Amino acid sequence: MLVPPPLSLYVHIPWCVQKCPYCDFNSHALKHEIPELDYIDALLEDLAIDLDRYQLADGSRALHSIFIGGGTPSLISAPEIGRLLAGIEARIPFSDKIEITMEANPGTVEAGRFQAYREVGVNRISIGVQSFQDDKLKRLGRIHGKGEAVRAAGLAQEAGLNSFNLDLMHGLPDQSVEDAMSDLRQAIALNPPHLSWYQLTIEPNTLFYSKPPTLPDDDDLWDIFEQGHVLLAEAGYQQYEISGYSKPGMQCQHNLNYWRFGDYLGIGCGAHGKVSFADGRITRTVKVKHPRGYLNPQKAYLDQETQVGDEERPFEFFMNRFRLLEACPKQDYVERTGLPLDSIQQPISWALDKQYLLDQGDHWQITEQGKLFLNDLLAAFVEEDQ
Repeated sequence: MLVPPPLSLYVHIPWCVQKCPYCDFNSHALKHEIPELDYIDALLEDLAIDLDRYQLADGSRALHSIFIGGGTPSLISAPEIGRLLAGIEARIPFSDKIEITMEANPGTVEAGRFQAYREVGVNRISIGVQSFQDDKLKRLGRIHGKGEAVRAAGLAQEAGLNSFNLDLMHGLPDQSVEDAMSDLRQAIALNPPHLSWYQLTIEPNTLFYSKPPTLPDDDDLWDIFEQGHVLLAEAGYQQYEISGYSKPGMQCQHNLNYWRFGDYLGIGCGAHGKVSFADGRITRTVKVKHPRGYLNPQKAYLDQETQVGDEERPFEFFMNRFRLLEACPKQDYVERTGLPLDSIQQPISWALDKQYLLDQGDHWQITEQGKLFLNDLLAAFVEEDQ
């Protein structure tokens, strides 16, 4: 039987100072002042409608985590972030140890607000550093420099947050292996509890897609990954998902819930959500994407609502779960998909034969071989391939 998992909330703030050439997120360069009062009002109304639509208004499920992403959420003032968080808590209870993360740029104005954000309830900041080399930052379209990035990390340390994360990219245009290691050593020196270290990928509908830069070749990318993994391990960081590294006990709880096939409401422009019900339904939602449409009082916030069928659930579950390096409890599959274990007997047997998975009694563990051939492993759980 499907057991509703922990519940999180994602809040999307769609505005940025300027659009980065690699970014395919739903973000919009600022042309006018942010309508923050109206947008916070809309977010709270969006949430109230969702809570009523999905029978969550009775407070029977508390929020496990909140993630405020974008765009650049730190363009919103601290008082309005405080009003948002207070409004959310008035509508749905918070768990005792709720993690509330907000993304921020290292720019002087945004970083100067870290203390104020903590005072209104934010207890984790994720700082979009991307690189510590000014020439690379310029190529990426970032509006901060190395000095601001270093200063932002220091301000996060001083703000008394429970945790903070640095976002760092590798595989940048014309980046050498030593350039990448220099960035990583600088990040480690700032001692963040959490590091998101991920490779730049060129996505459709971006400037880099239409005008591709010269990126490191596969040999250099492999050297960067291998040498970087050693550096991070030596510094006490544990890899717990494909691009997530943390000090012991400092994993991002919001990310963990997402990859464990947990539930999350999504409010704000283009936000995605997933809600499970005790009667066996799993519903996915997408909100209206453009700020004009989202803020139009004549238009509903919900753009799409779909049901995840039984035939889709094995692939969706493992597509998320195998991003994590931890072992996967077999009972999680049963409780979070509502399907019996024998529904995946054939692909699991195939994966065990291929040594992509290990059977550890109550758990499955993805192997190094499985990580290398992850697409093949996941394809085994697509209905027509079984």
